[in-house]
Amino acid sequence: MKKQDLKKLSTEELKTKLKENNESLMNMRFQKALQQLEHPKQISKIRKEIAQIKTVLREFDLGIRGKEL
Repeated sequence: MKKQDLKKLSTEELKTKLKENNESLMNMRFQKALQQLEHPKQISKIRKEIAQIKTVLREFDLGIRGKEL
């Protein structure tokens, strides 16, 4: 998901997306440990997206992003 798309989502949608990404990351780590993960680069992409979501949520908390949608 692109950063511009993340900025359009509400805080509830962002929190849901964050939860889904955390679960996905955990599953990918298990697959990596069992050597069943086909694309290891996906882990870094998910981690990057989690960081972007957390940044946007923090901007909402600080009032930088503005009011909730």
